[in-house]
Amino acid sequence: MNHISVLLQKTIDELNIKSGQVIVDGTLGGGGHSLEIIRRFNSSVKIIGFDLDIDAIDRVKVLTEDKKADIIFVNNGFQNIEEELKSLNIEKIDRLILDLGFSSFQLEESGRGFSFLLDEPLLMTLKKDLTDEDLTAGEIVNEWAEDSLADIIYGFGEEKYARRIAKAIVLARVEKEIKTTFDLVSILEKSIGRFYRGKKIHFATKTFQALRIATNRELENLAEVIDKGFNFLSQGGRMAIITFHSLEDRLVKRRFKELAENGQAKLINKKPYIPSETEIESNPRSRSAKLRLIEKII
Repeated sequence: MNHISVLLQKTIDELNIKSGQVIVDGTLGGGGHSLEIIRRFNSSVKIIGFDLDIDAIDRVKVLTEDKKADIIFVNNGFQNIEEELKSLNIEKIDRLILDLGFSSFQLEESGRGFSFLLDEPLLMTLKKDLTDEDLTAGEIVNEWAEDSLADIIYGFGEEKYARRIAKAIVLARVEKEIKTTFDLVSILEKSIGRFYRGKKIHFATKTFQALRIATNRELENLAEVIDKGFNFLSQGGRMAIITFHSLEDRLVKRRFKELAENGQAKLINKKPYIPSETEIESNPRSRSAKLRLIEKII
């Protein structure tokens, strides 16, 4: 399977990369952005590629092993950018890319329950080797209180039937543990399926989004990496972030605006770049993508 990176050419063009620069790809995923940078610049730039998913790193290692590339792989979440860059003795970076979409591999081949179309363990974790301290979606649906479930499904999924769903989950788990994605899909279909008939969106989409965001602390981590990453940017350094839902985009828009109003950065684009109709036709997953960039002034 080939992963198609969204807004790939636009992102790399707008980053305005120069030879000799240090670039952080905070979300290696399928490797699309790093591979395009290597295609254009070979080893004249240094790439530091982050991914919490070790499978993603292993895939990109294979894809880059026969290329002229100066790339360092970091098996950690991008929110830990500060400690990881310090451990590499890197004081400044010139470009930072964050593509917040999930790769085709993660959705369809990870076996960790990201897709409601596959019957898999209800994990939804980017991390492969879990410890007792790691949160899973299964733990959330089986152990969290009804009010807490409703809050995250509404807050992170923007699902208007959140309270109905939370109640259905709590009633169902009394009968048996909710272990798989299909267990959860069955509960959702019975509780809200009829409200989604005839609609373009699947009835499980928003709940799965909410659980994934909560499990991986996605919004907290995004806020953290924007601040930490910006601090590491050199003067004139650029940050590009591709978001895929309104919660992420609002967070990025707000933080970028604050940095610009404080005189610390300038907005490269006041309105987000979005995929062309041609790109959406060839890659339907790109339809909700938005790209925003800033440049550090001081």
